[in-house]
Amino acid sequence: MSIAEIFVARSRYWLTKEYPIKLRHCLNALPRGAVWARPNQDSNSVGNLLIHLTGNVTEWILGGVGGRSYKRYRAGEFAQRDGADASKLMDDLEGVLREADRVLAGLTEKDLERSVVIQERDTNVLGAIYHVVEHFAMHTGQIVFLTK
Repeated sequence: MSIAEIFVARSRYWLTKEYPIKLRHCLNALPRGAVWARPNQDSNSVGNLLIHLTGNVTEWILGGVGGRSYKRYRAGEFAQRDGADASKLMDDLEGVLREADRVLAGLTEKDLERSVVIQERDTNVLGAIYHVVEHFAMHTGQIVFLTK
């Protein structure tokens, strides 16, 4: 395997296997209804973070890398104070991750070099994927912390 193939394969693994397993474990440990609890008014709930991750993957991978048209209201991801239960939020996120996995599976080494603009940031496809994996790790850690 080339380094490009390894990079894409590892990214797919983290986004479709490792992180979702950690998130499901956290959601199973939360008391019913705790998904929307906030430690304080300046913090985000687990629900907000799940919605935010769904928006991020959709914008960066499905939109920025895959070319899908997408209009995101990022501020709304954090403003929400209640909504769907944990299972529905996770199902939605995993659905987006499956779609993202299909986009990533079709990439070639040359595709990774392609320039893209996402959130008014100039990057390339490799940079966009790297951002999503890093961003997902950070918020997964926050969810683990909130669960404890």
